[in-house]
Amino acid sequence: MERLLQRVLSRIVRRGSLIITFASGQALTFGDGTGTPLAVRFTTKEWQRRLALDPEMELGEAYMEGGLVVEQGDIAELLALLMSQVGYQVPSIAAKSLMKLRFMGRRLAQFNPRERAQRNVAHHYDLDGRLYSLFLDADRQYSCAYFEHEGQSLDDAQLAKKRHIAAKLLFDRPELDVLDIGCGWGGMGLYLADNAGANVTGVTLSQEQHGIASARAQERGLSERARFLLQDYRDTPGPFDRIVSVGMFEHVGIGHYDEYFTRVAELLKDDGVALIHSIGRSEGPGITNPWIAKYIFPGGYIPALSEVLPAIERAGLLVTDIEILRLHYAETLKAWRERFLAHEEEIERLYDARFVRMFEFYLASSEMAFRHQGMMIFQVQLAKREGVVPLTRTYIPEAEATLRKMENRNRIGLRLAGE
Repeated sequence: MERLLQRVLSRIVRRGSLIITFASGQALTFGDGTGTPLAVRFTTKEWQRRLALDPEMELGEAYMEGGLVVEQGDIAELLALLMSQVGYQVPSIAAKSLMKLRFMGRRLAQFNPRERAQRNVAHHYDLDGRLYSLFLDADRQYSCAYFEHEGQSLDDAQLAKKRHIAAKLLFDRPELDVLDIGCGWGGMGLYLADNAGANVTGVTLSQEQHGIASARAQERGLSERARFLLQDYRDTPGPFDRIVSVGMFEHVGIGHYDEYFTRVAELLKDDGVALIHSIGRSEGPGITNPWIAKYIFPGGYIPALSEVLPAIERAGLLVTDIEILRLHYAETLKAWRERFLAHEEEIERLYDARFVRMFEFYLASSEMAFRHQGMMIFQVQLAKREGVVPLTRTYIPEAEATLRKMENRNRIGLRLAGE
């Protein structure tokens, strides 16, 4: 089996320099010798066998469980080397067969009725609240930031993201009723209530997020304009002038796209505007990485636009704008990973060393997927009839300028994450 793994690695690693010490003690170098050498070690032959047969699942498990130890460099550098290989192919017949089976079963894996959707959300978002405070920005934005220029801080880039989305939602008058589907810890809803004068209803399936969002609204004196409900969007009554959803669509599941956009159409007023912000894949339909599906986001799937747009059309909605954000999420994830590792000892006390390795692998692999494997963010603006959205996009920077003035007027002191 060691020879099989060596053949697998020789097919994958064509560039760079990767030194692998096998459980037998034999050390081999893979790649063309360029770049800074990385070195890893397998602790048992069993982990070598598992990785050779199913690398998509077992690389993450091996790192989590200590079966693969990075001795020179770190896991992010290892993943960057592996995921950036030109012409990467699934390395074995067994791995190819597993991928085909997973693609065939993806609709079942993504079947998310109400009860299952709530369990899936709790798996990731109802973790100890202190964890997220240690690596997110001060507003707990757990989605892609919008970096307006190189070197912009994470807090400023997350504020820019909220401003950019608000501008696209066209708050041309106060007191608009807004539905925030998947409201997280309330940051987007509170921003719209505070700076756009909106009346916001935010819905989430996470008890942890619901409690924090409601408490934040009360602390900031916004409870009358921003209310947060522990509720499935499918059960929320409407209608609304504006609908926004940031980082929730990835949890819908491909079999529920028609249901999702039909419900958005039902909840949106005839002159309303909706904005869906989601991770997407540039290279066509695929499957959820099995390790991510098992340990991080059960029931989740990152869609290609070719899978999303037909459902929008069938729901009778008009696409009025699409924007693709490419490396913004890579930079966001890098900032999260650096903050996470800066608090590694605190997080290990909250959980354990295995959890730290699991979460580090999740952040690093996600970052490299955006850098090297065609992941991106799409923001799709929707309406029900023509003439609701201006003819040109000049309204976006104009609205952002107005929102900046409101932010300065309403600004509260930012705190460092973890304080």
